[in-house]
Amino acid sequence: MEALKNFGKCPIIFLAVFALLASTLLSLANAKVHEHEFVIQATPVKRLCNTRSAITVNGQLPGPTLEVNNGDTLIVKVINKARYNVTIHWHGVRQIRTGWSDGPEFVTQCPIRPGDSYTYRFTIQGQEGTLWWHAHSSWLRATVYGALIIRPREGQGYPFAKPKRETPIILGEWWDANPIDVLRQAQQTGAAPNISDAYTINGQPGDLYKCSTKETTIVPIDSGETNLLRVINAGLNQPLFFSVANHKLIVVGADASYLKPFTTSVIMLGPGQTTDVLITGDQPPSRYYMAARAYQSAQNAPFDNTTTTAILDYKSAPCPAKGTLAPKPLMPLLPAYNDTNTVTAFSRSFRSPRRVDVPAEIDENLFFTIGLGLNNCPPNFSKNQCQGPNGTRFTASMNNVSFILPNSISILQAHHLGVPGVFTTDFPVQPPVKFDYTGNVSRSLWQPVAGTKVAKIRYGSRVQIVLQDTSIVTPENHPIHLHGYDFYIVAEGFGNFDPKKDSSKFNLVDPPMRNTVAVPVNGWAVIRFVADNPGAWIMHCHLDVHIGWGLATVLLVDNGEGLLESIEPPPEDLPLC
Repeated sequence: MEALKNFGKCPIIFLAVFALLASTLLSLANAKVHEHEFVIQATPVKRLCNTRSAITVNGQLPGPTLEVNNGDTLIVKVINKARYNVTIHWHGVRQIRTGWSDGPEFVTQCPIRPGDSYTYRFTIQGQEGTLWWHAHSSWLRATVYGALIIRPREGQGYPFAKPKRETPIILGEWWDANPIDVLRQAQQTGAAPNISDAYTINGQPGDLYKCSTKETTIVPIDSGETNLLRVINAGLNQPLFFSVANHKLIVVGADASYLKPFTTSVIMLGPGQTTDVLITGDQPPSRYYMAARAYQSAQNAPFDNTTTTAILDYKSAPCPAKGTLAPKPLMPLLPAYNDTNTVTAFSRSFRSPRRVDVPAEIDENLFFTIGLGLNNCPPNFSKNQCQGPNGTRFTASMNNVSFILPNSISILQAHHLGVPGVFTTDFPVQPPVKFDYTGNVSRSLWQPVAGTKVAKIRYGSRVQIVLQDTSIVTPENHPIHLHGYDFYIVAEGFGNFDPKKDSSKFNLVDPPMRNTVAVPVNGWAVIRFVADNPGAWIMHCHLDVHIGWGLATVLLVDNGEGLLESIEPPPEDLPLC
């Protein structure tokens, strides 16, 4: 009745609301179901003058780009024809009630064994922008990855002028060896794995590497047009700077969330992160290098210091005279490898486009220390098995717990079926020992406790997590990814987090929403979210060397009340261990 009364007084408002409702219903009606088939297989791939067998999806490197609209459903049948176990993770997808499709092996599913298949089914809900998919088994994601592009619902547009064209720019790492063998050697010796031999853009190393020039990625642009670059860091172990010679980049989104636009000449992405940037063809028609190289925050740690390139090619650029070579593209000025100041200025520019609904009151206040460690050489190990510093083996931890995956059933299955003995729920939600996290740490704290410990979270809880880097072995910028959730980064800083002093710095108005936060080297970050998605959600460092060493935990979110607050039943084709 109240609505009818108001209709007489304010017909324009009523019609506007009606139009909005009709538009929403129409967009829901237009939601599509996209079906794909991913064949995991060994494929001969030539890079850096050598041909080797690489594990790919459908014989492609990178794998297929999936394009959907907000509200669409994806059904992807994964057929494993390779010789390794495999799973696929849809990085950043919320997976509301569909945790069985999240993908991390032994967390939400057992791996797909050679010769078997599994079909992932999930709906994109309320997300727009750039995400990606990748293998979540061993080091297979070195070559098993691809872009996932989410456009607005049909009939709706971007919050910026529609670009003339859109191009995924997928940054990767390449080893002149089988990445699985590289990892296995490190596991046997206890030392750090060999660094990569090249970085890549859309699977190609670029002009600065041997035998690579002919295949360098070319990105077209026309004078005067504005294009959208969807930049993804699919590298295994290295945060990367990215820049385009003589061109400004307007950052408009990250991790499938829009941002208040800002202009920069360089961006930095930790592994797992995505950044959407607009670029305008406002320079003299020619060829310009896009380039990416390492941001290295860990002192004295070896890293791949090479540079990958692609070419921004103006279609109106004059052709070289007959018999002459095209002029060499201009190279961008990239930051120094250890330029933390540039990284800090960049990350602090991130804001949501408008005021957002950040949890102001907190139900679960968690504090996680993160970092490396060293295990003493076990008595039954030889010296060859303890080639870490001073005869140790590298490890890593959260709150002094080094995470171990189960191997006979997934955590989500064990939780759903009530199978005992697979995990414990005693993960410490505060550091077991308080210490000077970024100072000189006692050697007694360098060796963590190993275990499959998870943290239980009540459905609907308003959660805050302080992520504190430590200087154990070496401080480092850690990209921490939480599955099943987006979160707000309300603050970050350097040194030890001080709740009394640093809480005043919290941005509870327009903080950025992300799924992977780059915790500053020798510093901290604070994230907030509402635990509204039941399931078992791994939270881990996206440097794959670190997750393998145990820098992870699992947040076990209980079901709420009723069907819509409970995880769906497991699918019939869920892989067996």
